[in-house]
Amino acid sequence: MSLKDKLLSSYLTFQENLGVDNDILEIKDKAIKEFEEKGFPTKKDEDWKYTSLNSLVKGDYSLYSKNDHSLEFNQVKQYFIHDIDTYKIVFIDGVYSSYLSETTHDGVDVCLLSSAITKPKYKDVITRYFDKIAPHNSLNSLNTAFAKEGAYIFIPKRKVVHKPIQVVHFSTGNEASLMLQPRNLIVVEEGSEVQVIERHQSLTDNPVLTNSVTEIFAGERAMVDYYKIQNDNESASLIDNTHIEQKSNSEVAVHTFSFGGKLTRNNLNFYQKGSHCNSILKGVTIIEGKQHVDHNTLVHHTQPDCESHQDYKGVYDDSSVGVFNGKVLVDKIAQKLNAYQSNNNILVSDKATINSKPQLEIFADDVRCSHGCTIGQLDEGALFYMRTRGIGKKEARALLMYAFANNVLASVKIPQLKTRINKLIADKIGVNIGFDI
Repeated sequence: MSLKDKLLSSYLTFQENLGVDNDILEIKDKAIKEFEEKGFPTKKDEDWKYTSLNSLVKGDYSLYSKNDHSLEFNQVKQYFIHDIDTYKIVFIDGVYSSYLSETTHDGVDVCLLSSAITKPKYKDVITRYFDKIAPHNSLNSLNTAFAKEGAYIFIPKRKVVHKPIQVVHFSTGNEASLMLQPRNLIVVEEGSEVQVIERHQSLTDNPVLTNSVTEIFAGERAMVDYYKIQNDNESASLIDNTHIEQKSNSEVAVHTFSFGGKLTRNNLNFYQKGSHCNSILKGVTIIEGKQHVDHNTLVHHTQPDCESHQDYKGVYDDSSVGVFNGKVLVDKIAQKLNAYQSNNNILVSDKATINSKPQLEIFADDVRCSHGCTIGQLDEGALFYMRTRGIGKKEARALLMYAFANNVLASVKIPQLKTRINKLIADKIGVNIGFDI
C-alpha cells in the first residue's frame, strides 16, 4: 500500500477521535479530498523540479505513536535555548509534554492548538484565522486533514511578549518510522511583539518524516521575529510550510538555519496586505554528505510603499544538494516599493550541487527591485594569505565561511541564540573558534 493510500484509508479512523466541532471537521473533510485529488508533489511540478519526494513517500510510516512519550529534561536540554527564560511548547512524537513545557494565559495565550480548536472561548480566533492563510496545495491540505496538535499563540493588541517562545518537536524512535503533521497558528494583533524559536529534532536514527504547517498573522504595527533551527539527524526529513500575512506597518523576520536532516524543504510565503510592510527572509545552509536542502520562497507585494529583503547563504560539501527558488511578485498597485533578493553559495566539493533560481515578477512601474545569485568556491588568495600568517588550512576555511555568513547572523536579535548558532556552524565546519562574529 502506498503512503497516499495509507493516509486516505486511515483518515476516517483519525477524525473519529478528534473531538472537534462540525466547522473544523468540514475543513478537514474538504482538505483530505484535495489531497486525494492532487497527491504528493512530483518533479513534474515546476516548484519541485529539483527536489524529489519519491524516496520518502515509499516509507511505511506509522501515522501516530502508540508508545510512551516521556523524556527527562537532561536528555534533551542541549536542544533548548536553556540559558534564558522562555515559554516552551514541547511535543514528543506528536504528543504534548506538559512536563517539559511552560505555557501561559497571563495576558497572552501560549498553549496548544488542540485546546484552541475544541474550546468555545477560542472559537472566534479559530474561525477567523485557522486555514485562512495557507494555500490549498497538496501538502498543506494533507496537514490540515491530519493535524491534531501544535502551538497556538495569540498576542492581543499592544502586548509585548518579553520572553521568547520555543516550539520544539522531538521524535524518540519508539516507532520504526513515524510521520508527524504538526500545525501552528500564531496571531499577533495590532502593535504587539513576539519572538519565536522553532526546532524539529529526532533523537534516534529511525526514519521520521515531518510535514509541518505554520500560519502567522501580523496585525498593523506588529513585530514578529521567527527563528527556525534545522539540525536534525540524517534519517529525518522535514517539509516546513510557513505562511505569513502582514497588515500595514508590520515587520516580520524569518531566519532559517539549515544544518542537518536527510531532506529539508522550506516553503516560506509572505503576503503583504497593507502598506509600509517590511518582510525579512534570511537563511544559512551548511550541509554535507548526501543532504538536500530546498528553500522555496515567495513575497507577494499587493500594496504600495513596502519592503522585502531576502538573503540566503549556502555552503555545500561532499555530494550535498542545495536549491533556492525565490520569487518576488509585485502587483500593479504596489508602487514605490523596495524589494531585494540575494542567494550566494560556496561549493566546497566538486560533487556538490546548487540549483538557484531567483525570480522577479513585476507589474508596477515605480519600484526598486533587484535580485542576484553567486556560485563559487572559497577564495584561494584569501586562504593563501591566512596560511602565510600562521593560520591552519582548516581554521582558515572556517574563518572564511564564518565571514561569508556574517551578515545573516548579525540580524539575530536574541544574543543567546546567536551564540548557539555560531557554535552550530563551528561544529558543522569541524573547528573550535573562540569568538562570536
